[in-house]
Amino acid sequence: MPEIRIDPLTGQRAIVAGARADRPGGQLSSTPASALDPERDPFAEGHEDRTPPELYAVRPGGGAPDTRGWTVRVVPNLYPALSPASAAPPPHANPDLFWAGPARGFHEVVINSPEPVVSLGQLSVEQVAGAVEVWRDRMRFHSDSACVHVIVNERTEAGASLPHTHAQLYALDFVPAAIARERERFGAYATRTMGGNLLADLVQAEVRQRERIVAIDEETVLMAPYASSVPFQLLIAPRSPRMRFEDDGPTGAAMLHNALGRLARRLGANPPLNLWVRTAPRGAEQFCWRIDILPRLTHLAGLELGAGVHLNIVAPEQAAAELRDA
Repeated sequence: MPEIRIDPLTGQRAIVAGARADRPGGQLSSTPASALDPERDPFAEGHEDRTPPELYAVRPGGGAPDTRGWTVRVVPNLYPALSPASAAPPPHANPDLFWAGPARGFHEVVINSPEPVVSLGQLSVEQVAGAVEVWRDRMRFHSDSACVHVIVNERTEAGASLPHTHAQLYALDFVPAAIARERERFGAYATRTMGGNLLADLVQAEVRQRERIVAIDEETVLMAPYASSVPFQLLIAPRSPRMRFEDDGPTGAAMLHNALGRLARRLGANPPLNLWVRTAPRGAEQFCWRIDILPRLTHLAGLELGAGVHLNIVAPEQAAAELRDA
């Protein structure tokens, strides 16, 4: 029977209706992405002159900026959504109805590998670890921002404008409402439980139940969230709570590689997906970082867009079981 579930971290409601996967067209799989054309790939090694001048790079053998020999490279976004020099628009006569402010901040691109591949899942575990470490380095660099949000969009179905695997970093001078709501939920839970950490306690409860756990390693836990909003949604959390992803400690890179491999094996190919790193925003006194992975196998429609209620046709318990066997 369908259930309405509430995500304990976000408060978002989802309808979990696994029987809908049996309807015509409900079977889920992924087809391989088209191969990249290296000559048209601005993020490929040797095409450094096709991007803005680099901000940061890992070059094991040394070398000058904007030259070959890098393993991970960071450049400004060519079409930034944020700028540190963004000018304030003129105030409106009725700011209660028409408020606007400057879009100040930083918008960077982290090219995860010089190899012309479309998914993190096509890289080795060592390459994923190297890319994730650079994500963390750039988050540290922007630690004075109110909120740092690192994302990966893979394939056009998930919003990627360039196919070569890359991450984007948004350093914001405000805390978005969704993240502020999570900050409040962590704080409220700590008050109710006399200091408990919301995600740490959730991980412990999930490990005891085992129904939605996919994998565990020495540093992290991989699970299908209780109120998953999309089929085969996954969450990576540290085994010991840590507020900020950018602090020293585990990054979950090996588990991320594990998760992407399981999705590819279960679905037949690396799927289109959105991925982001959640870290403590400004003002958080209780928090725990995590990585969210949302495959884009179904479409957001009127219920999701109009009511903010997601309809998930694969129960997380089923997704976890299938991914454990993948």
